[in-house]
Amino acid sequence: MRFKLIDLRTALVRFVAGICVAAAPIWAHGDFSPIEPENWGEAEARHLLERAGFGGTPAEVAVLAALSPEAAVRRLVYFEGAPEAKLPDFEPSGIFDAGLDPFPPSRPATTALARQQGGALGIQARPSGNRPLQPVVNAFFYWLRASRLETDRVAYWWANRMLSSPRPLQERMALFWHGHFATNEDKVRDYRKMLQQLRLFQRLGLGDFRTLLIAVAQDPAMLAFLDAGVNVKGSPNENFAREIMELFTMGVGRYDEADVREAARAFTGWNYRGLDFNLQAEAHDGGIKRFLGQEGRFDGVDVIDIILAQDAAAEFIAGKLHRHFLSETLSADDRRQLGGWLKSANYDIAAFLERLLLSRRFYAADVVGTRIKGPVEFVISTYRKLGLEAVPGAPDFNTVAESLGQRLMHPPTVAGWSEGRSWITPSLLFERGNFVLDLAFPDIAFVPPDRYPSYGAEILGVHERLRAGMDISRATRPAAMASGGMESGGMGEMAASNLLADRDEAFNTRYGSYRGWQMAIERVKPIPRHTARLDLTGMVLREGLETPQEVVGHLVERFFSVAPDPATQSALAEYLEGELGTGDVRAAASYLEEPLRLLLHALLSRPEYQLG
Repeated sequence: MRFKLIDLRTALVRFVAGICVAAAPIWAHGDFSPIEPENWGEAEARHLLERAGFGGTPAEVAVLAALSPEAAVRRLVYFEGAPEAKLPDFEPSGIFDAGLDPFPPSRPATTALARQQGGALGIQARPSGNRPLQPVVNAFFYWLRASRLETDRVAYWWANRMLSSPRPLQERMALFWHGHFATNEDKVRDYRKMLQQLRLFQRLGLGDFRTLLIAVAQDPAMLAFLDAGVNVKGSPNENFAREIMELFTMGVGRYDEADVREAARAFTGWNYRGLDFNLQAEAHDGGIKRFLGQEGRFDGVDVIDIILAQDAAAEFIAGKLHRHFLSETLSADDRRQLGGWLKSANYDIAAFLERLLLSRRFYAADVVGTRIKGPVEFVISTYRKLGLEAVPGAPDFNTVAESLGQRLMHPPTVAGWSEGRSWITPSLLFERGNFVLDLAFPDIAFVPPDRYPSYGAEILGVHERLRAGMDISRATRPAAMASGGMESGGMGEMAASNLLADRDEAFNTRYGSYRGWQMAIERVKPIPRHTARLDLTGMVLREGLETPQEVVGHLVERFFSVAPDPATQSALAEYLEGELGTGDVRAAASYLEEPLRLLLHALLSRPEYQLG
């Protein structure tokens, strides 16, 4: 772009240095008393939508601003007065076959099982001939590829719910819990389990935390992710027991290693069959456990109840909600106060959030516009403020989210995403600007990633060599070895020996990977690939804006929680006027769209736009 983003490098240095992040607290303790009606207006309504949803258009902000503070908060938390959420359900591609369950942990485990049983994954091995296990290996790679692609479709479906739901807090809380109870499809390897867990978060995310915690503890995605299958009587696995205390309920330092061991015993036998929780009684340790100072024949639910009786658990969850919705700054006294609220409300998340979002503290100057937007929040709020009705297929939502650091259904660790300042580095800030660029000016070289494997050169190489008439053994060799010249001109006896061995094999892994991808794209429905239907010209003309200064002012008010300084806004207006060749916006109506898109890119690449 010809425009240099108003000395973005200087702004970036200021941002990373902390000038544009949360200020020091104005007072030692938060004022959590309710905000007064006379202090309620469009600015407060915009902030509420920004934090408890994914932002909003001016019309959506005006609806909340016209209500009392109590009614506005209840509209978001309890959906009172909000339109019914008539959102389409996820439409599966029909890729799952019954024989795929239970899915083996690896390709070697799959072929070992096939040798023992004469087949695996619902596929029989060939009775004779070369590569008798090839159909089984193909099926193994098919499911890896197909589940990953279908999970990407689930993420798109969810993104569209975030964008269009009249109940945005429901999806915002699902996103919060997805980061809190982080499971990754790379290990779960079953889109059905990931979708089922997401629906659990959507259904129970604003309910009571005890119900949610038990549901997650018995959820097949979590059970698969934290190795429930090897947590059995006599040989307990401590993964889930440790994480439920350290990451999900209390935090480090609130338990000891003996508590971990005893909790693991209580959860023995908790497993799953398909998509259902399955308590394996013979694998459960029914003996006496000593946990957090109590003694008894505890099972997993007992352990959860003992944890939730601790003040530390209520303070941990309340503090994490405060960090997400308000600020990372929280005194010890305030943490105890908020924990007391949550515990006295029997861990009712909706009741707790109603009180938090209605508090004067939520609207304080050192809270508003001091939170760095997460990548998904950043992308969806941009689409929502633009008034889009669907998430574009180009740029690809999953690729953008991954490039910004938050690919849905693929959190980096069981601890989820780090959030806060970790969302912003110099490279990530430029990637955010590139997202806006690709939105405003679609990439003409765009290739749908769900139709093209990430390891495309390898797969395409196999396909081209097969089309050229090579047999499977030669076609699936690395590119250099597949060429006839190397075999005859330098590899000698070693190459000839390898080739003979390769043609007498139980299976060919590279061919299985190639064939698995082919089978997956045959069955997984493609993601629609429309580009964003932007009409910035219509937006400007409908608002009656006449000068570049008015255009910049409107876009700043529409998109920003923290406005760029007056000098920056003046420079942006001068830039727009230069692109228009006039200061009369209406006179430039016939060619206004491209200059407005250039301005949008410049504006939304600003460090200030990253704050909400």
